[in-house]
Amino acid sequence: MRKVVIVGGGSAGWVAASYLNGALNDRGKKKTVDITLIESPDIPRISVGEATVPSIHHVLEVIGINENDFMKATDATFKQSIKYVNWLENNGSGYHHPFTRATPGPIDRTGRTWMESMRDIPFMETVAAQTIISEINRGPKPLGEQSFSAPLKYAYHFDAQDFADYLTTFSTKRGVKHILANMLDVNVAKNGYIKSVELDNEQTIEGDIFIDCTGFSALLIEKALGVPFEDFSQWLMCDQAVVAQFSYEQFFPGVIRPYTTATAQSAGWIWDTPTQSRRAIGYVHSSKFIDADKAREELLAYQGGIPDDYETRVVKFKVGKRQQAWAGNCIAIGLSGGFIEPLESTGIYLAELAAVTLAEFFPHKDEDMAAMAFRYNRILSNRYYEILDFINMHYCLTRRTDSEFWRAVQKPEHITDRLQAKLDLWRRKAPTLADFDDQAFYGYTYGVDNLDNPLIDSRPPVDTGGLWNYASYEAILFGMDFRGEEFKEKLGDARLKSRPLQNVINTIQQAAKTLPPQHVWLHQTLDMPAWDVNEIPTGWVI
Repeated sequence: MRKVVIVGGGSAGWVAASYLNGALNDRGKKKTVDITLIESPDIPRISVGEATVPSIHHVLEVIGINENDFMKATDATFKQSIKYVNWLENNGSGYHHPFTRATPGPIDRTGRTWMESMRDIPFMETVAAQTIISEINRGPKPLGEQSFSAPLKYAYHFDAQDFADYLTTFSTKRGVKHILANMLDVNVAKNGYIKSVELDNEQTIEGDIFIDCTGFSALLIEKALGVPFEDFSQWLMCDQAVVAQFSYEQFFPGVIRPYTTATAQSAGWIWDTPTQSRRAIGYVHSSKFIDADKAREELLAYQGGIPDDYETRVVKFKVGKRQQAWAGNCIAIGLSGGFIEPLESTGIYLAELAAVTLAEFFPHKDEDMAAMAFRYNRILSNRYYEILDFINMHYCLTRRTDSEFWRAVQKPEHITDRLQAKLDLWRRKAPTLADFDDQAFYGYTYGVDNLDNPLIDSRPPVDTGGLWNYASYEAILFGMDFRGEEFKEKLGDARLKSRPLQNVINTIQQAAKTLPPQHVWLHQTLDMPAWDVNEIPTGWVI
């Protein structure tokens, strides 16, 4: 029986333990893999609130979790979209990137049609009913709908610490071993494989496969094995966040929005994620352009009505990825493997992806290790670059010039070569699925170093569209008025008014009749307190 040792808990550690137990051990019914998680009792537990993407449904289902139980335990609410405010201009304008959108038929020309229109209706409102459904605070599913099923795609906002606690209880009941102890040393064999870890409770834990979930400390993958970190800060300059929690008992805003809000500030942006009992807010910013004290001032100003001594914390981070997520018999999952700022809610997602892919490439025999690691690293690496390019695009298309930060992010040296090649292509055509077959674009030089190490893939990365395809790129491009001035000058008064698809109109009308406001669903299904919500739509009464 293969022995898996996970060092480090938190969301990443327990997602890895729970998913592997679900996928490889049939939720503990068939024990083919022995899983032990070692967690330090001394490391402070920090929860800043989390937002996810719909892929989390697969993870929870494989683990064997009931959706309502999970939502109750983690203070969860529904998330249907991300709303970006003040990213294009500093004037209060915004746009949505929802999870569900419509197409007119087998050929989708909606992007090109909108580009040539008056643009008097935001693009996503012409193709995505979920944009309006989110704005009128309807949830994604009717009352009584089964777990993980709904007319609209959705994810969650939840408390990450509660999530880890819930997975701990759930998984240990199903066979995952949990040791509370500090790791003192790592024993590495001559072949570069980890043999065991020594703990401060005088235990030595041996294993066949070790998973590093020790966060930015990267105690196994970096400290013990020396795998370097690839820095992304040239393209994503934010490196810390000021975070705070606002309980509804003191600061209820009058609504529990079914979407995440990302509001641009002078040197970054503020996330706003609502759970059932509070809002988690964090100002992600670049310390090069603003210090933590001034960032804190902007955060409190965003919330409003907050005393100067209100508790906030500073969380520092580094953006990038591990050169190899899997080295020898060690796999880095979570922050030890990499981090990209949470603008599109990829923190939990990347831990999910790592665990799901590891289950698929699990080495049941020693001789499988190198081949499995090579392919695993290729998949994880491609996805990190895909996320890097997509997040980079949010910044570089801005028209803001009101601060040094926003002027800097538009400079060519802060745009990845891959993204620039995509943008050059999309200045000639609207995005389509074919654009994600590979990254061979006209005028793009790969500039890849040939490396002799067979475990390191020297081929250029490929954006497979595995997380965001052309539809998501259109949401951001057109939300940022891509090629707006060009078509205004070229077509002028010949442009037609923007028109929503008829099935979008129909869906909005149907949703208003069948989908309850989010707070109604949460109250009636999960017993959330009946907060004093503003303007409850007629027909929906708490």
